[in-house]
Amino acid sequence: MTVGELIVPLESQLDVIEQQGNLHVAVTDVTDDSRLVKPGSLFVAVKGGRVDGHAYVRQAVQAGASAVVMQVGVPSAGGTEPGFIPSVPMIRVKDSRRALGLLASRLHHDPSFRLAMIGVTGTNGKTTVTYLCKAALEAAGRRVGVIGTVAYQIGSERLNASHTTPGASELQALLARMVSAGLDTAVMEVSSHALAMDRVAGCEFDTAIYTNLTQDHLDFHSDMEDYFRAKLSLFTSLRPAGNKPRPKRAIINADDPRGGRVCEASPVPFWTYSIRSRSDIRAEDVRLSLGGTRFTAVTPAGRFLVESRLVGEHNVYNILAAIGVGLQEGLSADVIREGIHSVVNVPGRFERVEAGQDFTVVVDYAHTEDALVHLLDTAQALKTGRIITVFGCGGDRDRGKRPKMGRAAARQSDLVILTSDNPRSEDPMAILREVEAGVLEALDPSERARVRYEVIADRRRAIQTAIREAKRGDMVLIAGKGHEDYQIIGDNRLHFDDREEAKAAIEKLQG
Repeated sequence: MTVGELIVPLESQLDVIEQQGNLHVAVTDVTDDSRLVKPGSLFVAVKGGRVDGHAYVRQAVQAGASAVVMQVGVPSAGGTEPGFIPSVPMIRVKDSRRALGLLASRLHHDPSFRLAMIGVTGTNGKTTVTYLCKAALEAAGRRVGVIGTVAYQIGSERLNASHTTPGASELQALLARMVSAGLDTAVMEVSSHALAMDRVAGCEFDTAIYTNLTQDHLDFHSDMEDYFRAKLSLFTSLRPAGNKPRPKRAIINADDPRGGRVCEASPVPFWTYSIRSRSDIRAEDVRLSLGGTRFTAVTPAGRFLVESRLVGEHNVYNILAAIGVGLQEGLSADVIREGIHSVVNVPGRFERVEAGQDFTVVVDYAHTEDALVHLLDTAQALKTGRIITVFGCGGDRDRGKRPKMGRAAARQSDLVILTSDNPRSEDPMAILREVEAGVLEALDPSERARVRYEVIADRRRAIQTAIREAKRGDMVLIAGKGHEDYQIIGDNRLHFDDREEAKAAIEKLQG
């Protein structure tokens, strides 16, 4: 494909301000990373929070870039010479970040136009909803790819996830691989970062799911309203008349305080789902146990019984969202029920560790106050003994949630062990002191006699301590990292898997 074939059809969307040079040169790939430029690359200079791609235009040209896209109003700093003009075709656009996704999509022949695109956004529940959607659709014979926090799945191929939602170029390449592999559907987690940074530009979604919004990522977003607006953009971007004949729909959690605003902003038809509010899809007669969940789903297609091996009320919400997707995709109630029942567990989401012990050990990704509260609510509803909670908070991330998570843990646990998560560049003990402040705030003098807490920065030792402490019938919750098999300390990424550590601790205890 040539530069002209890429640019000209998109001129109105790109807001092209200026063009220079021969647009008939060939383009083999699109990238915003000058280190990945090779002969034939179209380099898109994007101004980021830490790095400005305009400073690497000269480097990209020297590496063989066939053309350069730059943002109007941002001077190119190609080395020490101000106003450097590249010796290859140059296009200035109003927004080069958005241009990156649009150009990558066109280079890959717009793969989202050839897939049913299902996007899931919200603070919590995204991963579980994508797994449930995949299972329900596959029960109907559909071929489904998944892009999300745990992994990117293309048929039988499983790739490590670099981000919840990958960068624009990588995302379009993944969607193109799904098309080439014969898949018909892509189910994606769509993060607020991805939406704010236009990583999904060039994607046409057919169905968008809103799970909830609670505090997270305020190291990136200025406040909760800014965070919400990023999520909302997935829904406002839905268009009834797009590039494919598929009907569009939003599926929205009516029990979330901001759900009504999503409904009001949706330009396409929507269904709401809930447990407590009036809605289009709701759960009645909910029964929860450690063995799973059972309820009656009341839907636009009628009432039917749902049985799932997933645990906790929060998973009822996730299942309701997946039911909405299944109905929108034309699946029968029986097929939806079959798909949901087939999901045994989602990696790192209330994942039980079994090694013959007489107490329960659960590993969960809960890393926000809301997720931790839901985890503890589930534990309280199902417990037969004490609740022992092991958790920490990540470094270089939203500090405001640290004391809130400490308060939540102290209010619903019998023993709290504060430990390191991914401290990154921060001092682990400084992080733990901020979490500890919330624990102390929650424990008035009368509570301090009932609830114990310890601070053990070494996560392995913290898990071992919790396992040694556990008695018959107790429940040990190891929260924060879930499916992650690494720990980031300083600049080092070290292998560490909570599930492996818990199992090893149990086996050591058993002698």
